[in-house]
Amino acid sequence: MSGNVNRQILLVEKPTGKLGPEHFKLAEAAIPEPKDGEALLRVRYISLDAANRAWMHGATYRAAVEANTVMAGGGIAEVVSSKAPGLAAGDLVFGDTGWQEYAAVPAKHLTKMPKVEPMTHLLSVYGIAGLTAYFGLLDIGKPRAGETVVVSAAAGSVGSIVGQIAKIKGCTVVGIAGGKDKCHWLTSELGFDAAVDYKDGAVFKALRAAAPKGIDVYFDNVGGDILEACLAQMNNRGRIACCGAISQYDGVPSAHGPRGVPGLIVVKRLIMQGFIVMDFMDQRDEALSDLQSWVASGKLKVQEDVIKGLENTPKALIGLLAGENRGKRMVRV
Repeated sequence: MSGNVNRQILLVEKPTGKLGPEHFKLAEAAIPEPKDGEALLRVRYISLDAANRAWMHGATYRAAVEANTVMAGGGIAEVVSSKAPGLAAGDLVFGDTGWQEYAAVPAKHLTKMPKVEPMTHLLSVYGIAGLTAYFGLLDIGKPRAGETVVVSAAAGSVGSIVGQIAKIKGCTVVGIAGGKDKCHWLTSELGFDAAVDYKDGAVFKALRAAAPKGIDVYFDNVGGDILEACLAQMNNRGRIACCGAISQYDGVPSAHGPRGVPGLIVVKRLIMQGFIVMDFMDQRDEALSDLQSWVASGKLKVQEDVIKGLENTPKALIGLLAGENRGKRMVRV
């Protein structure tokens, strides 16, 4: 440790509109002392997720982030010292470290991680993003070979993995993403069968052309108008895995929301289920075994977007919400 300074990013104001750099500030505090049952961590990589923005609205599956506190966020960290059994200096862990260089966290809230190269994979394909894609698609979507799977935010950390797993399972895969470059990347690099550029505006028509047999499984990361377009094209007894609602997080959400609810769900006998990845952690080892096997064989490509410097974390999150990233975005502290 250099000195006794812990650099932190504070959320100084909860935004009412779009998130901006003015809502954050860089501050310094003393490096905390771990209490009994805690470990002192040196944060190595901070995970950036659309959910970071959702936490500013209020309590979700976790407490809301309040003004004038360290911005919340998961991270991969190294144990500096420990006052908890089972953790020792040098161990790698995942936990809610917040946007800071050092954190003292109860061991019961930490997950011990294996040492893999590159370490960044612990936040992407072997972390929350990969596990969310795996369980959301396979346990909620239940795709069968020959079916059509559509995924929104398809160039993002979760969506890019969802589409590739669906291809591994023998499905026809259509991704919805923003911009021609991202759409070309999905089809040329990741093996998607087709991609729809929602920025063109004619999502419904483009989706019908890309998925002429209708949609059997829709993995929803965005909600709003895109969910509405997909609902109308679902096949009977289709499954919808509700992972997130990026379109609702930052700024003003769609005025009318997805129309056709519950009518289309009833008529088409659809199953529409939300999920949180933590619900499936008892199956984590099996999922990691599959993910590691697919990565090793080249069936699953990993795309990571690593930003350097704690001070760049706010800008990196704002950019993620604007769709700048491909694959998993994180900050190297």
